[in-house]
Amino acid sequence: MSAKVRRVGNSLKVRNPCFFLKNLNHPQILNLKNLDPLTHFTHTRRYSSTSRSFDYLYRILPFEKSNFDSLSCLNSNEQRRVVVKLSEIIKRGQGYVLEGFAVNFSPFFLVKIMKLMQSREAAFAFFKLAFREDSNYVVESCCTAAHVLAAENLRYLAQDVVSWVIRRVGVGRSRELVEFMWANHGHYESDFSVLDTLMRAFLNVEMGGEALEILERMREAGLRPSSSAVTVLLRLLIRVGDYGSVWKLFKGMLRDGPCPSNYTFNTMILGFCRKGHVSVGESLLYVMRKFGCEPDVYAYNILINAYCLRGRTTDAIRWVHLMIGNGCRPSLVTFGTIINAFCNQGNMLEARKFFDAIQEVGLFPGVVTYNTMINGYVKSRDIGQANMLYEEMRKKGIPPDGTTFNILAAGHYRYGRQEDGDRLFWDLSVSGLLPGFSLHSISVSALCWAGRLDEAMEVLEDILEKGIPPDIIAFNSIIAAYSRAGLEENAYQAYKVMAKFSLTPSSSTCSSLLLGLSRKGRLQEARQLLLEMIEKGFPTSKMAFTVLLDGYFRSGDVMGACSLWDEMQERGIHPDSVAFSAFIDGLSKAGLVEEARDVFLEMLRKGFTPNNFTYNSLIHGFCNRGQLHEALNLEGEMRHRGLLPDIFTTNIIINGFCKVGRMKSAMNVFRDMQCVGLIPDIVTYNTLIGGYCKAFDLVSADEVVNVMHFSGWDPDITTYNISIHGFCNDRKMDVAVRMLDELISVGLIPDTVTYNTMMTAVCKDILDRAKIITAKLLKMAFIPNVITTNVLLSQFFKHGMPERTLFWGQKLWDSSFNFDHISYKILNKAYYSQLKGTTLSRATYEKSLFLDFLMYITYESLSRNRVQRNQTPFKLIENVCNAS
Repeated sequence: MSAKVRRVGNSLKVRNPCFFLKNLNHPQILNLKNLDPLTHFTHTRRYSSTSRSFDYLYRILPFEKSNFDSLSCLNSNEQRRVVVKLSEIIKRGQGYVLEGFAVNFSPFFLVKIMKLMQSREAAFAFFKLAFREDSNYVVESCCTAAHVLAAENLRYLAQDVVSWVIRRVGVGRSRELVEFMWANHGHYESDFSVLDTLMRAFLNVEMGGEALEILERMREAGLRPSSSAVTVLLRLLIRVGDYGSVWKLFKGMLRDGPCPSNYTFNTMILGFCRKGHVSVGESLLYVMRKFGCEPDVYAYNILINAYCLRGRTTDAIRWVHLMIGNGCRPSLVTFGTIINAFCNQGNMLEARKFFDAIQEVGLFPGVVTYNTMINGYVKSRDIGQANMLYEEMRKKGIPPDGTTFNILAAGHYRYGRQEDGDRLFWDLSVSGLLPGFSLHSISVSALCWAGRLDEAMEVLEDILEKGIPPDIIAFNSIIAAYSRAGLEENAYQAYKVMAKFSLTPSSSTCSSLLLGLSRKGRLQEARQLLLEMIEKGFPTSKMAFTVLLDGYFRSGDVMGACSLWDEMQERGIHPDSVAFSAFIDGLSKAGLVEEARDVFLEMLRKGFTPNNFTYNSLIHGFCNRGQLHEALNLEGEMRHRGLLPDIFTTNIIINGFCKVGRMKSAMNVFRDMQCVGLIPDIVTYNTLIGGYCKAFDLVSADEVVNVMHFSGWDPDITTYNISIHGFCNDRKMDVAVRMLDELISVGLIPDTVTYNTMMTAVCKDILDRAKIITAKLLKMAFIPNVITTNVLLSQFFKHGMPERTLFWGQKLWDSSFNFDHISYKILNKAYYSQLKGTTLSRATYEKSLFLDFLMYITYESLSRNRVQRNQTPFKLIENVCNAS
């Protein structure tokens, strides 16, 4: 990626996407007062001046002064609609209506204007703009306007009006509103009409309790509520978890009507499945026939999808056979759900079987199904098969879309060859398969995947300059690329620009933004962003929560991860198998293996099928704790569930045996893995070499190295680091130095681990040889890290120089160096050692000078490469005392 990355906020030349009024010279305009700014507004182009440019709108509204900025309630699309429709009213010579409304907030003028807008969306936007205060007079006028709209057969608009008023006045005053509308409705509409409007209005603002009260009033009046309204109420009650009211309402439908329809049953099945109660959804499907409803393809698809989301693909397939047996024909969605589940599991063989079966039942796969299969092959790194499916699409005349390109481009640039990605873009650009604006967006995506972010920004700027409407693909690509590059501020700026074009962020947008912030450790900001997107109603997937959950664990904030886990469920977002696996993995790595096992058992209780990753996480946790018996039991359980332990499982178990010094058992596992067809990798060999080195059995370590060479594996930097560490511990410094020379001669680059290992050994070695080795290390030009400083600080303390330990600790702190818990532990010991007066130097003058020299060059290197902390520095001793 080019180093020159533009800042989004400064570089994007954003044009206002609204269509503005022009040539407003109709004679009627001259009769309107204070509308001079209207003509000036038509020539205003920039977003930054939008709010000032809408000042003229307030002049055609009553209430010249208001504490509520109603314009902030409108997005840019709604603002555009209002401006366009007002201009049309004025051009038609009906500006007198606007003039009349400006004098007084009259419900009849309000209704007249809303009808003249000739669009429900524009009319409702104008109402939100006009509703600038919530005095009793204004609220009652709005209720009257709703009556009039309902009387003129504009009941949906009437519901919009009442919903907005209820949202503004809140629960407390909503009861007064209900009584006013009920007392005055007789002149305009029927009892059913006004109660139906009120019920749906409460449902629109998700006030389920108040909607139930209106329903009871309808029953008392001898009216039967509409089936669709009751179904919406059921959906709301299930979502908030009020199951008592759900079953009471359902029994009322059976007793008093309206009778449940397929739509009602499907809504309930979907609601319960989303809440994790799949068995309740199954029971509802089984009883549908009892109430005259035949389960349709939508009902079956809901259950099939629920099982797939839980990883229970076998049960999902059983339901497919059941629906066919009951005479219900599967749809493309049915097949697509199963195919997607197998693709997510990496089981492309089974996915292909179902894909081929689509045409056998007389259906024809579309672009969505092909995209699912192509995505599965790309994730499996089988780019050849993905390309073959793409060619098959084209031969069958199925035009690819932007998603097709994004999947293939990602595959080529990640796992294939960049020239293939470039060729794909050229193919799409000359074939005419995609409309022009899609090609612009896809070119942005291609450049982002190729790492040419500055060029991608230039293309996006060009799109906006030319007035071409951008789409979500272009912005998602830019946001994802910035997040991957660690430029989360730029990603967030791009997100804000996207919002100005009224593009609704997708779940991918949210996940990319969270990923960027989480990688930088800005977890509080990431969490706040997620909550804001949820509150605004933007689509957020379980993956977004999983990304943030992983961020908490990576930063070591286990409490933050646990609170997020609880908050997910409180918000009705129930974890899927991926989220469960991430939570189990995080807890296991944090050493909370028993808690991880409890979450694992909860995962099983909720019907999710764990995969290899889930089991490997738990096995790794138990191995780290030395509980190998539990780890081996889990491996056996894996096999019992039909999961074959993979190379990761085997390496974890070998590492577990090596940690406790059971090298014979580790070698037995090594031999057994080859018997079942698993091929040892470099990690396997390095683990065994490390185990033997820790046991000071360097002869056996050499034998493993020879086996590794014979198997076709060359030692990597980790192999050399393990060997060097072993020789250093065995005080064979000459051999360690030869190993250091050898790794350089074979073309490997020593890393910080190599440097720190040798540095530790140097501090313990005889002085003359230590100086020679130090000279060799200095030529490597490494950047030291906190481990390096810990090694040197501990050496000062071990040689009886606590005052030098604290001196260098203070200098490092003053230079904004970030200590870890080990640093504080060393400094704490030095501090209390000095307080007790036990300062007794056991080091020679030459050794002390040598350690000071090593610390000086480390300090200088860190100073050149340090990043200033944002917090205000304070005295080291105070911090050490607090840490202790």
